[in-house]
Amino acid sequence: MPDASKGSVVYFYLVNESSYQLLATLSTEKETRIKGSYAGIIAPKAVVKIYSASLTELSNWPRFKIQALYYSGLESNSKDPLNYDIKFSAKNFSGAKKMVPLLKQQAWTTQIDEEELIIDAQKLKESFFKPAQEKKEIEKPGKEIDLHIEKLRDDHQFLSNTEMLNIQLEVFQKALDAAIVHKLPSIIFIHGVGNGTLKYEMQKIIGKHQQVKTFMDAYKEKFGYGATEVFLK
Repeated sequence: MPDASKGSVVYFYLVNESSYQLLATLSTEKETRIKGSYAGIIAPKAVVKIYSASLTELSNWPRFKIQALYYSGLESNSKDPLNYDIKFSAKNFSGAKKMVPLLKQQAWTTQIDEEELIIDAQKLKESFFKPAQEKKEIEKPGKEIDLHIEKLRDDHQFLSNTEMLNIQLEVFQKALDAAIVHKLPSIIFIHGVGNGTLKYEMQKIIGKHQQVKTFMDAYKEKFGYGATEVFLK
């Protein structure tokens, strides 16, 4: 997970969601040379910081090797030692963050053990006779939609300009459609000034949209020329 106070620094935590104590180690490997980076005991339902690195140096990160033994003082089924090997890439940070209860905040996550596959015969049977889900209700959008890419994606530093524009336009289109469905009189899109590409592409869409009455710069004293208000029919 990133440290907001230190820009691009990312901290790595080992989260033990099991009922076992973990005797864990982290080794890093670079150019066939291995270095021990962490060794310790992690209690059940606990979390430990094991490493930190800068996202800007992602391409130079070493390979991570995590090993762990499971220990319990109670009678339980035997578990094989954990061996996990990974070379992180931009793809590992391209998804949305998830809430990690033991950390009490959101973070990028990678599961390093395999979940036990449990087949519930009754639930499997019910799934065959379950009717198709009803179409989800479209959520009413807010009065103002912020299209700044850093508000939409945590991994924006890994995206190309084209990818960022496509993401912004997708959010714009969905919010516009939702506003029309809910018969809102108008909706404001905050796009910033920038080089004007996003604003231009938006205006191409709303300029020929049959449900759009008109559009104009929104509250110049508040947004300058960085927002557009769309008035709907």
